[in-house]
Amino acid sequence: MQDALVVFTPSGRRGRFAEGTTVLDAARSLGVDIDSVCGGRGICGRCQVSPGIGAFPKLGLTSAIEHLSVPGSLETAYRTEHGLAADRRLSCTAAICGDLLVDVPPESQVHRQVVRKSLELREFVVDPVVRLHFVEVVRPELASPNGDLARLFEALEREWALTGLEADLGVIRALQPALAAGDYRVTVAVHDGRYVTAIWPGLHDHAYGVAIDVGSTTIAGHLADLSDGSVLASNGLMNPQIRFGEDLMSRVSYVMMHPEGAEEMTRAVRKALDSLIAGLAMRAGIKRADILELAIVGNPIMHHLLLGIDPTPLGGAPFALATDRAVRLPAAELGLRVNPGARVYILPCIAGHVGADTAAVILAETPYQSEQLVLIVDVGTNAELVLGNRDRLLAASSPTGPAFEGAQISSGQRAAPGAIERVRIDRTTLEPRFKVIGSDLWSDEPGFDAAAAGLGVTGICGSGIVEVIAELFLAGVITADGIVDGGLAERTPRVIADGRTFSYVLHEGQPRIVITQGDVRAIQLAKAALYAGAQLLMDHAGVATVDEIRLAGAFGSQIDLTHAMVLGLIPDCDLGHARSAGNAAGTGALIALLSGAARVEIEGVVRTVEKIETAIEPRFQEHFVDAMAFPHRTAPMPNLASVIDLPARPDAASGADPRAAQRRRRALVAAGQEDR
Repeated sequence: MQDALVVFTPSGRRGRFAEGTTVLDAARSLGVDIDSVCGGRGICGRCQVSPGIGAFPKLGLTSAIEHLSVPGSLETAYRTEHGLAADRRLSCTAAICGDLLVDVPPESQVHRQVVRKSLELREFVVDPVVRLHFVEVVRPELASPNGDLARLFEALEREWALTGLEADLGVIRALQPALAAGDYRVTVAVHDGRYVTAIWPGLHDHAYGVAIDVGSTTIAGHLADLSDGSVLASNGLMNPQIRFGEDLMSRVSYVMMHPEGAEEMTRAVRKALDSLIAGLAMRAGIKRADILELAIVGNPIMHHLLLGIDPTPLGGAPFALATDRAVRLPAAELGLRVNPGARVYILPCIAGHVGADTAAVILAETPYQSEQLVLIVDVGTNAELVLGNRDRLLAASSPTGPAFEGAQISSGQRAAPGAIERVRIDRTTLEPRFKVIGSDLWSDEPGFDAAAAGLGVTGICGSGIVEVIAELFLAGVITADGIVDGGLAERTPRVIADGRTFSYVLHEGQPRIVITQGDVRAIQLAKAALYAGAQLLMDHAGVATVDEIRLAGAFGSQIDLTHAMVLGLIPDCDLGHARSAGNAAGTGALIALLSGAARVEIEGVVRTVEKIETAIEPRFQEHFVDAMAFPHRTAPMPNLASVIDLPARPDAASGADPRAAQRRRRALVAAGQEDR
């Protein structure tokens, strides 16, 4: 009988194990990050995991509750004494009885993800839609039949010139107790100059808002003071929907195959947002009841799932959105535990696969105000691209997949302490040196081993993957056509036979970190999709070059721009005019949170954006095939060549070798199976 297949998320690591193996032992043998203080005795509860339920065709398994052993006395005792969520098991006591999908939640990970979504705010005027107003309300009299709400409105008109007001039911219920407690002096929150959404007795001068970027992989939030725009806390967490599929189309497929799938993912993301808000409030030392406004962005599928809208129409042409307009709704409708009167503003989407997150990027980077031709690339599981200036804006989405974030890479992982993030390879000896997250030392510097002892060298994250493959290409270990040159095995022990192909050993240790031929192919497919999307926009704009390039997103903000261009991730450009834009989507969400004028502005701008649909563009495939080569099969790279010595393009990369062309065609077919 074949051993059971076990797949762990979010790491994506998998292996086969004999029945009776504990989940914790299986995880440790694969290098999966699960915490355990008690040494597997079922006492500490740090090793909690969530088994997946249902069929997961892309992973090649069906996972069921029955594929774990029934809870034993240790787990039952822990559940009784300390409590354990219904969907959680202790991995140290739960034994494998069949194929399993196992999700390791952030709180069970020793090295919890570093969500690198920093903010780089441009100048703008803080003009929040929620304002606090302190008023003195006339006391009731027998001679005056007016109700308390009418007299509150009169006070707001008299003292603040606010007219035509309406009040939430929650405010009406709380009005008389607040008036009594405040001796008829109260503070109210007025939303958009029209709606009284909250009330407090006496003077209350604290009002906060939260801006959230709901990414396919990570969710990042920023809590700000609505009065001055100061950011008091920032935090992030993994998107729990990742257990249903790492890329967007996998999640749509899950919904198609599971009638309850959309509801599951909606509950998961709303619960995650509520948890994120709770964490932000705790970090800032504020009460959640003082959070009065939220601004949220995300790609169209995240947008629809958050709102409880079926995303399946986005899974095929014509990729119809339920709505492309901005959405305004009470936070309570999303199950978010903030002030009962809090409102949510969701930025407008642009088109089927270009969503509110791209609108936020445009708001943050303002290409519509630029004289220069700007290319903005928000690199993620699904890359969004914007090209233009004050005269014209074009946008597209390109299906890069999760390779840049560590998935589909043999030693890949997300950005966490111990992950390799920087790599250099000696052109003569082919020996590597690297940096890991959590240490400033290179691996060949004194003190690195001591520094890494506590962190470990656990894998390689997205920025490290880009650098190592670019460095291997520059060193001649990888050809322009993406082949690991096995002929170098005689020159260095770093190049090793790996079945019918060859691999490069980056780090000897536990775990051993190897760059395989499959890893190179995964990056080729991802970078070719990204480059092809950019080239398609340039075709429609009628230009051969761009003036500026800005890389946005958690991954885009960390990669080295020179290595990105060597890889062929972005078109050739003066490197002095290429820069990171940080988490531009999160920045745009924050601007929309703090400025009512910015909301009006972006709602107007997105209506002018021309959407280019890569899925139906014949030239996308041509550009994709050419972009499979490093850095590109034919495109000149004069700016890049002026700062770095590029290997000569061999005949194979030019298409003269029919086997190379056949490999590119196979790669294109493989990419098509992964894309929408």
